[in-house]
Amino acid sequence: MRLRHVKDAFKICASNKDICIENPTDYKGKWREFLENADSLSLEVGCGKGQFLVSLSKENEHSLFLGLELMTSVICRAVQKVKEENIKNVLLINKDAALLNELFDENEVDKIYINFPDPWPKARHDKRRLTYSKYLEMYKRILKKDGVIRFKTDNFDLYEFSKESFSNYLKDDFKCGIVEYMGDEILTEFETKFKALGNPIYFIEGTFK
Repeated sequence: MRLRHVKDAFKICASNKDICIENPTDYKGKWREFLENADSLSLEVGCGKGQFLVSLSKENEHSLFLGLELMTSVICRAVQKVKEENIKNVLLINKDAALLNELFDENEVDKIYINFPDPWPKARHDKRRLTYSKYLEMYKRILKKDGVIRFKTDNFDLYEFSKESFSNYLKDDFKCGIVEYMGDEILTEFETKFKALGNPIYFIEGTFK
């Protein structure tokens, strides 16, 4: 999908440094300090425009949520959303997921969400997928030993690829399949659209070995 250029995207991020952290590597191992008495730290890799993260933060005011997003024209919308709704427990990071080891300490994160990432459908691009082994190694490193990772996609081929990748890293009791909605789930922007179209949504959830 073609990304629309957003005028002043960089300016929006730069003028809201309390939300979109300017030098995130400085806070490696110190993220919880942003929220006094934070009971958990969750990370969404590829947070998009922030709908999922903001909604989740409202239901968990004593938890800190971090959103990582490479595209400035996308994350600036999340910055605006956090600011407009005066959310105090969400921080945003405008960086590539390949830098996760530079941004987080070992065992620092309680939960990781990967929602509807780019499927990179061509076989030669498999190393760019956020469920490729090099990324799973990083998730395993920064996630607590009993921490949970959850992945969602509407792309069946990516789901199958990811299931195979995760099977080498997650404990045998990991869950996967088609999401069965109960009516009170927090959805991403993409998920809302795909669900309305009746498209099946696939998920994988578990803890690392």
